[in-house]
Amino acid sequence: MHLADVNSPARGAYTGIDDLIALRFPARQLRLSRRSRALSALAGPNKSNFRGRGIDFEEVRSYQPGDDIRTIDWRVTARTGQAHTKLFREERERPVLVAVDQRPGMFFGSSHCFKSVLAAQLGSLVAWSALDGGDRVGGLVFNGAGHREIRPRRSRKTVLALLSHLAEFNNDLPLAPDARPGSFAETLANLRRIARPGSSIFLVSDFSDASGEHAREHLFRLAQHTEITAIACSDPLESDLPVAGRYAVTDGVDRSELYTADRGLRAAYRLRFEERIGQLSLDLQRLGIPLLRASTDQAPFGLLQRFYGESRR
Repeated sequence: MHLADVNSPARGAYTGIDDLIALRFPARQLRLSRRSRALSALAGPNKSNFRGRGIDFEEVRSYQPGDDIRTIDWRVTARTGQAHTKLFREERERPVLVAVDQRPGMFFGSSHCFKSVLAAQLGSLVAWSALDGGDRVGGLVFNGAGHREIRPRRSRKTVLALLSHLAEFNNDLPLAPDARPGSFAETLANLRRIARPGSSIFLVSDFSDASGEHAREHLFRLAQHTEITAIACSDPLESDLPVAGRYAVTDGVDRSELYTADRGLRAAYRLRFEERIGQLSLDLQRLGIPLLRASTDQAPFGLLQRFYGESRR
């Protein structure tokens, strides 16, 4: 990737580790700590249960009038016969988790690049920006057949490990036909396991299979103690059929013919896509989660710059 291409759409069916490392330069122009009005508006009127950064246990001392009774350490109190309370200190560095979808459904694109490449570059930009901002960075890369998780650390080596897994999973696509398709709910369950209270999570996916009951429950629980930003990847061909004509289409196994001159079919096709995205946006707004829409025909840096591009002082 050349720096001159930063304002152009990503390209290709695959991405390489060198491409993802090169994004560290434009990522310096992003500030993830900045929550612009546009981003806040996307989160909707509902407030998230997120309560700020995580806290670490520091010590136990005798209870004093005015202390929050919810922090009483009942074990120490029972053992000593005197009330004791727990003291905590706020984390100075925010854990940032970047979760990137590389499932088979992401291995699709009609122009410029595949969704899997778009997601990989978006995740890389977020990771580099978080590290440059002084945050601890970790993540989760998943492809349905398995996943790799990186615990958050404020380390360039950690970001490189995350990008290495991203490139590996990206280049493993498409998966074997007999590979077990993993669910979106499983990914959210893994995120719940590794995300500490106060973490900032960037979830980059096409959000297929995200409307299931289990996925919604995991997302609700996750949103209670973390700050989530959803970035939905799509391709123009998913919202609009190609120009009128007859097309041979295949899923790699079966082959059929698609006739796209029917106006009713074209309208129904677009409506179905907009309804799915609209429902996803509504579900996320109820949890106070902003939804950023990314497309393979748009520059990934341009999308993030719109919301996080305030210049540093």
